Amino acid sequence: MASGKSFKRRKFTDDEDGGGGGLLESLPGDIVADILSRLPISSIARLMFVCRSWRSLLSDHGRVSSSPTKPCLLLHCDFPIRNGLHFLDLSEDEKRIKTKKFTLRFASSMPEFNVVGSCNGLLCLSDSLYNDSLYLYNPFTTNSLELPECSNKYHDQELVFGFGFHETTKEYKVLKIVYFRGSSSNNGVYRGRGRIQYKQSEVQILTLSSKKDQSLSWRSLGKAPSYKFMKRSSEALVNGRLHFVTRPRRHVPDRKFVSFDLEDEEFIEIPKPDCGGLNRTNHRLVNLKGRLCAVVYGNYGKLDIWVMKSYGVKESWGKEYSIGTYLPKGLKQNLDRPMWIWKNTDNGKVVRVLCVLENGEILLEYKSRVLVAYDPKLGKFKDLLFHGLPNWFHTVVHVGTLSWFDTPFDL
Repeated sequence: MASGKSFKRRKFTDDEDGGGGGLLESLPGDIVADILSRLPISSIARLMFVCRSWRSLLSDHGRVSSSPTKPCLLLHCDFPIRNGLHFLDLSEDEKRIKTKKFTLRFASSMPEFNVVGSCNGLLCLSDSLYNDSLYLYNPFTTNSLELPECSNKYHDQELVFGFGFHETTKEYKVLKIVYFRGSSSNNGVYRGRGRIQYKQSEVQILTLSSKKDQSLSWRSLGKAPSYKFMKRSSEALVNGRLHFVTRPRRHVPDRKFVSFDLEDEEFIEIPKPDCGGLNRTNHRLVNLKGRLCAVVYGNYGKLDIWVMKSYGVKESWGKEYSIGTYLPKGLKQNLDRPMWIWKNTDNGKVVRVLCVLENGEILLEYKSRVLVAYDPKLGKFKDLLFHGLPNWFHTVVHVGTLSWFDTPFDL
């Protein structure tokens, strides 16, 4: 990790180590944990590279993480190419917050990437250029792992990914839904609504856990459900389930909310709220304060946020927030951007809902260019200006941690 400059790990000798962590090591464990809980995760990560004893001590407290209400914001930059990863640590004092950049050690083998998902401090990244290769990555410890390729590969395919962790099984899982050409006379494809639709499908899954003897390999779960998912990663991880939105079909125009349970590995349809607009492309799913929420978009950037207060219960859906039209000052400046980048934005959405902050404000991203805090009590917007913010970015809400996928969890 680095701030503007590349940061290289160096190997400490016993002489260099010199017992540098002696004073910290002499403190009781609960006091050490309390001290670490008050530090930004980015500062703790830097301490790991001071000396061997500090790294060992901090590794013992690997579950230390940033607060969900004061998260790290990872900014995936897609201009001029999709390979930049910056971050903002909102747990720092507001006046000291500035954009910092990660140095990716695997950049040569995966020069451009998409962020599949963030979970428990780990990122899952997919190659956006040549193939479907995947990496697991902790940006604050620089740990990375290239995941194995699946034996079932298809020349012409369309991929939908998901990444998450289940508290009961203590396992991370990577989900891959593959749509591909079949072997029929028309190669298993047909054209609908101006785009190619693939008739064949397969669901593949990879499990990662703290078991030392595990062998990382993909398993096939057979065909995907009959409905087709939107071509984007899962939208929300809630209750150990990944959530997706389906595409409308010619004879079934209704969009559906579908979950994938990371424990029993089954797809289940989730009831939708009774509100207008859900059969068009103007809605998204998001996790806000641990609950499944549907963001329903209106005209000119207006939106409503519906919250499912009791998971799986249709009657528990309720509209909790209404956000009106707003034009951040940063959008008044016209910046040239190639058309292909606009196609990769959130389906042309003016605003994305990111998370709810500690003070109750809702964090928003406008047109991949500006971050805004909205106060639902006062109905007021505030542009968030940080030093070094990229011109174009896609924000990922990330709870930073020092752990890795094989870190033992308390069962």
